[in-house]
Amino acid sequence: MDAVQELPDRELLTRHTQGDDQAFAVLVRRHRDRLWAVAVRMMGDPEEASDALQDAFLSAFRSADRFRGESQVTTWLHRIVVNACHDRLRRRKVRPATPTEDDTLDVLSNERLGRSGGTPDHASQTEARLDVHAALETLPLDQRMALTLVDMLGYRVEEAAQILDVASGTVKSRCARGRAKLLPSLAHLRNPRPPRDVTTGRGGADPS
Repeated sequence: MDAVQELPDRELLTRHTQGDDQAFAVLVRRHRDRLWAVAVRMMGDPEEASDALQDAFLSAFRSADRFRGESQVTTWLHRIVVNACHDRLRRRKVRPATPTEDDTLDVLSNERLGRSGGTPDHASQTEARLDVHAALETLPLDQRMALTLVDMLGYRVEEAAQILDVASGTVKSRCARGRAKLLPSLAHLRNPRPPRDVTTGRGGADPS
């Protein structure tokens, strides 16, 4: 087993197609955390993310013999996870998801969406997460997926393009359109009102 753990991804996938009953499990353990991060941010709900990830792993297990080797194995796995999430989101349609504790607030750290200074309290962060999640839900799926990969998960445009199986320019365009649609909804998070000064009865800092 130790020898199998050290094998590169492509060799593991090849061994799996040849009947090695350990190779695919090693591949899953190696990439599960990163793939989970994609699924939970795509779905916005841990249970649905878990279901989508299981769908993806089952699909990868069954279709490994069709891997053409034109991309990295990890890119191929990410693409399968994104497709599984896409299928579930299409079926879900208007049913809103429940944001997770570490959910879509990450998108606010992207400079192109802006970020306010200071450290918000927990209630403000929770409200912001809900606002961001609600705004993301209004985007077309292709734009939401591009923003999730690039702005929330930190993938380079070229990597996101490989995962989504589209041109880099398409990813850039989808991100740009998505950001343009999000900005009006999230403007209040870019420039929040100063906190109320409970000691003086006035909001904001004391100008004196």
